[in-house]
Order: sequence, then structure tokens, then C-alpha cells
Amino acid sequence: MDAILGKLKKKRERDEVLLPDFWTETSDSVTRQFRFESDGRLSVKLLDDSRPVVKRVAESFLNKFFPSGYPYSVSEGYLTYTQFRALQHFSSAVLSVLSTQSLLFAAGLRPTPAQATAILKDGMQHAGKLICSHMGARMDSEPKSWRILADVLYDLGTGLEVLSPLCPHLFLEMAGLGNFAKGMAVVAARATRLPIYSSFAKEGNLSDLFAKGEAISTLFNVLGIGAGIQLASTVCSSIQGKLIVGPLLSFIHIYGVTQEMRATPVNTLNPQRTAMIVEDFVKAGRISGPADLRYREDLLFPERVIEGAGNVKVGRPIRKVINKPSELRKLREMFPREKFLLNHDENFTNMVLEQDATGEDALRGWLVAAYAADIEKTGPRPSEEIISEAYNRMNRVFPAFVSELKLRGWHTDRFLDGTGSRFAL
Repeated sequence: MDAILGKLKKKRERDEVLLPDFWTETSDSVTRQFRFESDGRLSVKLLDDSRPVVKRVAESFLNKFFPSGYPYSVSEGYLTYTQFRALQHFSSAVLSVLSTQSLLFAAGLRPTPAQATAILKDGMQHAGKLICSHMGARMDSEPKSWRILADVLYDLGTGLEVLSPLCPHLFLEMAGLGNFAKGMAVVAARATRLPIYSSFAKEGNLSDLFAKGEAISTLFNVLGIGAGIQLASTVCSSIQGKLIVGPLLSFIHIYGVTQEMRATPVNTLNPQRTAMIVEDFVKAGRISGPADLRYREDLLFPERVIEGAGNVKVGRPIRKVINKPSELRKLREMFPREKFLLNHDENFTNMVLEQDATGEDALRGWLVAAYAADIEKTGPRPSEEIISEAYNRMNRVFPAFVSELKLRGWHTDRFLDGTGSRFAL
């Protein structure tokens, strides 16, 4: 019996040794061999690649400059965002070279391309950073608008540097103001980078998105510096050439960053996006996702009041909304378990949130205001009756409404109202 068991054991061991420990997979004309090593690590070996050279180069570029799994690992609009980001960095780098050359010329140095790598730094740039740093909450609320403003400030500073040879006696003033504007631009650009990247992350790949985005920025900055050196040696070797090319590059730069921001589907709730969500839901019964609203956002006047969402203004100090203690008590009794107060005046509905109110609380208040405005259009009725009916409507639809919002990708756990005032009782 022992002999038989021994033979069976040896046969089983021999069979196990003969079992293959690798497999091959073929995808898009590429054959790869996968094998588990003795340490448990999975190794991959390329066996055959019959793809055309152009396709191989294109896929290699995608692997280096786009997140893993692209386009399925990012939100809609990432390619458009990336294209205009590349355009923005390229034009910005060219402008930087030309402005630095002008600064050196204004300082009495011979403006050669080799000297164009020098950067003027002084305390004014740090002062600009300090002044802009306290705007962080507003940047969280409107990252796209602040990102555009950052590039406008950057181009303003660059323009002052380009013009500095025209008034060499004001060199320090021109250079100082230019660096002051650039300092503010640097803070705004860096502060808005994370919320913008976060809008594209779908599979917990924020770091990968960030790394690949910075790789694209670096590549096109280097290309822009090369183009800038070439222009500085030829067309823009004189101030007249810079005055012609500079505004054109600045226009391309601002156009690029504007289109880049319009393509970004920011998925956090702020006053403007919340109002648009509520307007679409109340008017058409449609729940819009971040990608649906991105091209509808007003990036120039983000604080505009939307009539279809109840003309709601949020964030005003409670002392400006409520004049008497009796009014406050009345509003608290109207919504005893809510974290918002609504007070309607002639043209607007003012909403004040409690200190710990979330995005869902803001949505509840906004829906009540929108439903109340809709009911008012049916004819004159007592305000208490209108508010009561609007509140009941909101409670009936809210569970399904907020559930669908989360499925569409919205983050409802926070409401980013910038520096808006809140209250605590």
C-alpha cells in the first residue's frame, strides 16, 4: 500500500511540474507572455508586435502622457482639457522668454537667447503670493474662474516686463509690478490645480492624473522655450516685434486656458452649479451631471442669480437678511429641523446656511425656493401657504433626487460657497 501511495505521489508531483506556469494574450496585434515568478511577481514579456510604427509611437505617447486606462479611467472632456492645456503652456513659455529678454535689455544687458533663461525675482512676487493666499476658499468654490484669472494676471505681469525697455528709468517699478502680478498668478494656479484634476479622476487615479498632466505641461513648456528663443533671435529681436507677437501669444494663452476650463467637469457643489442642477430638475425633471453643466457655467460672472432656480442668493450675513429677532424666530419655526433659513424680499430669495450645513442641506433649501417661485406664478396666495406647499414638494422628491445626483457623480457632502457667511445657534 505504501509503495502504491508513493508512486501516486510521485506521479502527482510530476504532473504538477509539467503544468504550464505562463499564458499568452493577444490584443491589438500585440502578443504578450505572462508568467508568475517564484516570488509571486507577475512578469510580462513581449512576444510579437505587428502594429505599424506610427501606432506604436502614438500608444507610447499615450502611455507616457495620459493616465493608465485612458480614456476609460477619466471623465468626459479630459482630452479637450489636455489639448488646450498644451496650447496654454506652449504660448506661456514663449511669452516668458520674450519678456525675460526685454527685462535684460532694459537693464542694459545685451539680450541674447543664452541670457533669456535668467529669471527676475524680488520681494514683490512674494507679496503677490501672500495677498492671493487668503482667497483659498473662493478658489475652492470657483476653481475654473480663478484659474483663468491666474493666467490673466500672469499675462499682465508678462506684458509689463515686455514694455519695460520703453521706459528704462522705471525698470524696477515695471519689473516689480510684473512680478507682483505673477506672484498672485502662481498661487491661484497652484491652488486650483487639485480640484481640477480631481474632477477627472474616476478610478482613484488622482496621482496618475496629476503626474501625467505635469508631464504634458513640462513637455510643452520646453517646446515653448525653444520656440521663444527662436523668435527672440529673429522676429522679436526688437521691441516692435514683441509688441506685435506678444498680444497674439497672450490671446492664444488666454483662449487656451478658457477652453481648458470649459472642458473641466467640476463635480463639487457651489452656488452656480447647485442653481443650475435645481433649475434643470424643477423645469424639466432632468438631473444634470457635471459634464452636462461644464459648458453652461458662467466663468466670467459665476455669482449670477438664476431665475429658474428661485433667484437664490446664498452667503449674505444674517444681519443683512433678517432685521428683527421675531423674523428669525418665525423662520426657524418654519423649518425647525433644517440647516438653512430662507427669506424672500422683492427680487431675491436669501438663503443662509448653518455652519455645518452640507451640500444636501443647500440642495433642500434651493429646491424649496425654486418650488415656491414656481407656485407663485400660478396666482397670489399667502406666503406661508406657498412655503408650506413648496417644502412638502421638496420632501417628496428629495430622497430620489439626491440619490440620482450621487449616481451622476456629484459630491453632496460639502457645499463650497467661498467666503459666504454662515450662522450657528
